[in-house]
Amino acid sequence: MSEKKYSDMTVQELRTEIANLKEKARKAEQLGIVNEYAVYERKATMAQSFLIDPTSIKPGEMYKITSDPGIYFHVEYLKGRFAWGYRLGGDKYEEALPISLLEPLKEGK
Repeated sequence: MSEKKYSDMTVQELRTEIANLKEKARKAEQLGIVNEYAVYERKATMAQSFLIDPTSIKPGEMYKITSDPGIYFHVEYLKGRFAWGYRLGGDKYEEALPISLLEPLKEGK
């Protein structure tokens, strides 16, 4: 089976890939293979980023980090499927997060 890039996959192919990766991660976790679990989780997170329209993430705005409850991320700019910015309350070092980890703050707009 040739590896297809996430950017070349259809929505259905991405959903199938994410389900397969989540299942592999679950099995690795059950077997106690922590590093393998982490790899599959990261791959699933990246695949999920291709289901999100990057224009829905706005530079200059604040987002919740779904994998880190109570932590907020200020987006400076986007590059591909990554949002670059910094976490609030931290050392303000710049980092990149896959856009699938960002959740808009609930606003009354």
